[in-house]
Amino acid sequence: MKRIIELALFVILILSFSTTAQKKEREKFDPTRNAAKDIENAVVQAVKENKRILLDIGGEWCIWCHRLDEFILADQEIDSTLRANFVVVKVNYSKENKNETVLAKFPKVDGYPHFFVLEKDGKLLHSQNTGELEAEKSYSKEKLIGFLNEWKMK
Repeated sequence: MKRIIELALFVILILSFSTTAQKKEREKFDPTRNAAKDIENAVVQAVKENKRILLDIGGEWCIWCHRLDEFILADQEIDSTLRANFVVVKVNYSKENKNETVLAKFPKVDGYPHFFVLEKDGKLLHSQNTGELEAEKSYSKEKLIGFLNEWKMK
């Protein structure tokens, strides 16, 4: 009987470890989403949670967009700082949907990915070229954390 209980506990331990160790999936840029509505919803959430909004402009075609997403997900400190302080909205820019009406309200973007930091009411605070946050073929943890800390709610 003791052996069965030990085996059952072992199986439960293995199952719980495998579910917590699963890799987080990156949110994709979706050309079918209504970016204006997503931003509107983000404003409601940001006001409720007292956070700022981070618009992440890019597309599935963009290798640097993938690198940035993977970099953030792989680093617990960056991921938790981002989620604790910002409502993140992915805004697709691709040949299928350039979101021109929404993006016309913001400064011109020269490269992707690109960040716009909005106040919780949706007012533009900052336009960030993410190339400035890069380090070699990836991103700099120090620069990214510095950016998030500079623009989070005080």
